[in-house]
Amino acid sequence: MADRALSNSARLKAVGAALVAALTLITYPLWKKAFVGFVFGIVAGISEWLPVSSKTQLMIASTILLKFNFQQAYAIGLFLEGGTFIAALIYFRREVWEVLKALVGRGTQAGKKMLVYLVITTVITGIIGVIIYKSVEASVTGPVIGIPMIALGILLIVDGIVIKMSRSRLAPRKGMRQVTLLDMAIIGIAQGLSALPGISRSGMTVSAMLFLGVNPEDAFRLSFIALLPASIGASAVTILFSHAQLAAALSAVTPTGIVIAIAATVVVSLIFIDLLLKMAKSNRITTLVFALGVIAIFSGLLAYATGFG
Repeated sequence: MADRALSNSARLKAVGAALVAALTLITYPLWKKAFVGFVFGIVAGISEWLPVSSKTQLMIASTILLKFNFQQAYAIGLFLEGGTFIAALIYFRREVWEVLKALVGRGTQAGKKMLVYLVITTVITGIIGVIIYKSVEASVTGPVIGIPMIALGILLIVDGIVIKMSRSRLAPRKGMRQVTLLDMAIIGIAQGLSALPGISRSGMTVSAMLFLGVNPEDAFRLSFIALLPASIGASAVTILFSHAQLAAALSAVTPTGIVIAIAATVVVSLIFIDLLLKMAKSNRITTLVFALGVIAIFSGLLAYATGFG
């Protein structure tokens, strides 16, 4: 009886072990997909709003996790800006509503000015961005992103020094009302140049606006709002011009991973948008700009050290 009990116990353990092994084999791909999507979402949600180039960070993550080639990594980095679009749309829903009303001639003066700002910056960004994207897709076969990020970090630190030295007399004071058409064109050029690998969209636009004399709160806010049409354009350009590379990348990430990536991007983005705008309103703006510059330089050095320079 004892031997039979031991035998039954052994069989039960063997069956249990087999079930666990089978369950692990079945569910492991799902967990792997979820993990990859979650990592992509966290990376995109943090890096889009910092001057470290979300495209670059996603390229590094996708190359390490999924062994993507440069073109696939570049395509998925641009495509996933759709998640940051959703977050910006939620956070800036009042501004978006005013712009929509301005489209039909019923908005406020602020809404009409915002509409003009978005049209000018988006058109210029689109022209420059498409040219850069096609050039990068056709001629760049490996990562060259560390040095541009370091240069952007240095630029941000220079911004911080200017703000610190001129805080009393020459500190940036322009609000949205004082932003001129020429300012908008320059912001559009800066945003268009961010299509280059290693260049941060938010870092370029915020730096440009600070140099143009826009106050920090409006500089960050206008930079984040400009993301809305820019991210739609980035995803559309990727679908139009790199559908083969994008299809391969999306197949590797899988629909499950994409959904998780977008959801994580939205949640993390909402947290970071709110945090950065609150800091921009405070007296800690110089510290914030210096810190963002250091982060960009560190990220560039890391990219360079890991073979992405």
